[in-house]
Amino acid sequence: MSENTPLLRAENVVVEYGSRRKANRVLHEVSLDVAAGECVGLVGESGSGKSTLGKAILGLVPVKSGKIFFDGRDITHLSGKERRALSKDIQVVFQDPYGSLNPNMTIGEILAEPLSTSGMDRTEARLIVAEMLERVHLPSNVIDRFPSEFSGGQRQRIAIARALVRKPRLIICDEPVSALDLTTQAAVLELLIELQRETGVAYLFVSHDLGVVRSICHRVAVMYRGNLVEVGDGDQITRDPQHPYSQRLLAASPVADPVLQAERRKEWLAMKDAQPAGAQ
Repeated sequence: MSENTPLLRAENVVVEYGSRRKANRVLHEVSLDVAAGECVGLVGESGSGKSTLGKAILGLVPVKSGKIFFDGRDITHLSGKERRALSKDIQVVFQDPYGSLNPNMTIGEILAEPLSTSGMDRTEARLIVAEMLERVHLPSNVIDRFPSEFSGGQRQRIAIARALVRKPRLIICDEPVSALDLTTQAAVLELLIELQRETGVAYLFVSHDLGVVRSICHRVAVMYRGNLVEVGDGDQITRDPQHPYSQRLLAASPVADPVLQAERRKEWLAMKDAQPAGAQ
């Protein structure tokens, strides 16, 4: 990969659900890139298509047209074997910390599974698992416990550890803190920032909340009805969005200041029924 080639590039990606006779287009020729070591936020309301783009990158939904490249390689239509091999480099952290971990496996077994499938022996895998738990600020002695014994925030830390255990180059973070309370959200976001600084991993951070991505993302892409309506510097978009839909998202995002929150609530109610200019 040359210095100018992004780690991930989606080019004019179209995804449709339903039959040929009655297809529902979810993504409309979406183009987006993520550089190595970068965090790009993909923001939009439920049904905007943001999670669908993440699933298309992971090969979980078929792409009707357009292409997806990773490290300069076309990964749009990989075979099952090729996709499994690629999972070393591309991992995912899902929204639900309660549903993403197998309740019948210990934490050690959950984290060691990706290592075992790559042929690593159990002793070496257990050492790496213990080290990974410490990196997400969990004591290594939890290795023989089960997911049901942990809080939501702790489970999400375990899910992050599992995503990182094979040293991927990109992690799709699909609403990773939306199921957590605000205090736990902040702690998990700080952990993700710390891990990115230590490992150089890139994130595509999917969220419905502009306020959440403000603290973690270098760039932000705003999606509305399957279209990207604004892409730019994260600080600029989360402080002074230019597109009306981005402004609606910012007004709706929660903040700690009750006065500012009330003002934003008024703005959001005023804009709620407005149709964003230029959106399709």
